Order: sequence, then structure tokens, then C-alpha cells
Amino acid sequence: MLTGIKEWLMRHKNEDFMQAIVASCALVAAADGTISEVEKNKMAEFIQRSEELHVFPMTEVVQEFNKFADTFKFNSDIGKQEALKCIRKVKKNPDASRMLIRICCQVGLADGNFDDNEKLVVSELCLELGLNADYYKAFYLKFD
Repeated sequence: MLTGIKEWLMRHKNEDFMQAIVASCALVAAADGTISEVEKNKMAEFIQRSEELHVFPMTEVVQEFNKFADTFKFNSDIGKQEALKCIRKVKKNPDASRMLIRICCQVGLADGNFDDNEKLVVSELCLELGLNADYYKAFYLKFD
């Protein structure tokens, strides 16, 4: 009983964070025009290892990711706006915002080609979250 309550609290507390991670990863993955399985798997790997997010069943996470991916396919501008709406929910939490950007960098690097479009999206996300984009540029530029 106590485990079930604890799990419910973790899910409730971290649902916005999970959705922001999924939305931002989908946004970065879609930036180069193709969402690869390796990019999706990198995001899923983080969710499974995260103490805060492992309470979410992977089927739910993948369903959320696919929802964003489908929206990008339908209309990239609408997809971006829907993703940003979820991402903005973590803006008041600097630790969550920084973690989100680091995960996005890993997703951008996952297919071995962190291209300029993906880097631009990460920079835009930094601005959206009030983070210093130059700090993250230094991180991913070393992989060029």
C-alpha cells in the first residue's frame, strides 16, 4: 500500500518534468527532419535510469513521445509550440531545466551527428528556460 502511494506521489510530482523531457527530446530529434530510433532510445534510457521518472511505464513515455512526433509530422510549427508549452512548465525549476538541456544534448549526439539544426533547437530551449546557451554550446562543440 505504502509503495503504491509513494509511486503515485512521484508520478504526480514529476509528470510535468517527464512531459517536458519527452517534448524537448522530440523537438531536438525532429530538428534534422528525421526522428531516429537511437534518439528515441537515448531519451528512454534516461527515463528508465532517472530516480524521479522511472515510475512512468515506458509505454506511457513512448506514447507521449509519439504524440509529439506525430504533431511535428503534421505541422512543425504547431508541434514546436505544443512542445514549448510543456517545456515552459519546468522553467521555474533551474535543476530540472539544466537536466533537460543536458538530456537534449545527449539526444542530439545520439545518432553521431549533432547537426546545426539540433544545436539551434538546444540554444532556443536554453533561451526559453532562461539558461546560458553559451555554457551548453561549450559542451556540445567538443563533439564536432
